[in-house]
Amino acid sequence: QVQLVESGGGLVQAGDSLRLSCAASGRSLWSYAMGWFRQVLGKEREFVSAISRSGSSTDYADSVKGRFTISRAVDQNTMFLQMRNLKPEDTAVYYCAADSTATVSRSSRNSRDYDHWGQGTQVTVDS
Repeated sequence: QVQLVESGGGLVQAGDSLRLSCAASGRSLWSYAMGWFRQVLGKEREFVSAISRSGSSTDYADSVKGRFTISRAVDQNTMFLQMRNLKPEDTAVYYCAADSTATVSRSSRNSRDYDHWGQGTQVTVDS
């Protein structure tokens, strides 16, 4: 199995940028499709972005499309979420996740398809 640890969250002003990191250990990230999800207290966990096992395909929620970019660094065994032009509605705990059942070219928007999760990192955006 793989262990995931998120970092990079913090308090920023609207319009600022942040880069979240998801460091993996135990297994290579190339064994999994990877996703980012976010959750506000009292609300359902929301899909943000995902990248296929091969890295050839990416997917974004409409709310973040054009502002967020998902990527992976092979040499660091780390996944990133570059967030630009942050908005107050982006405030949430952000989680990275790994899907061991995905094909090499496909990823899922459904949190139930992911079987490994990080601990989460808080992102707060002030207006």
